[in-house]
Amino acid sequence: MSRLAIPLSDLAFVEGTVADLNELAAQLIKASGGLKIWILEGDMGAGKTHLTAALCRALGVVDKVQSPTFSIVHEYQNVAQQPVYHFDFYRLASEEEALDIGIDEYFYTGAYCFLEWASRVEGLLPPDFFYVHLEIIDTTTRRFYYSPCLLA
Repeated sequence: MSRLAIPLSDLAFVEGTVADLNELAAQLIKASGGLKIWILEGDMGAGKTHLTAALCRALGVVDKVQSPTFSIVHEYQNVAQQPVYHFDFYRLASEEEALDIGIDEYFYTGAYCFLEWASRVEGLLPPDFFYVHLEIIDTTTRRFYYSPCLLA
């Protein structure tokens, strides 16, 4: 069974609009318990990149956060000069492509890693991560289901 096939009914959730994203990001960071690998799942257009931008702001990143759809990964720096990585695996044809960019090395840097479309590299995911599923409620409102996922 897939580690990412988590019944949403088993997860806590918060709900909000784009205007609430900064506050929701802070709540999710607190709920993550310090986990640095984040899996962001949801339909196309659910707001994974918008959430990542809010998470980055909460972590002190001042760079403009954009989807790394074509480059696969973007690296940002926060005000303390710590890296924050943002991945988008939507266009990957295989896990081999993720290995080619050194994905396993990113995961063990101790830096925050935000992963969109992580189901495409599920076999490469570390044992512990923070899972967030975005659900579209209407054109401006999203529900964010979340849970730490620990194998240990």
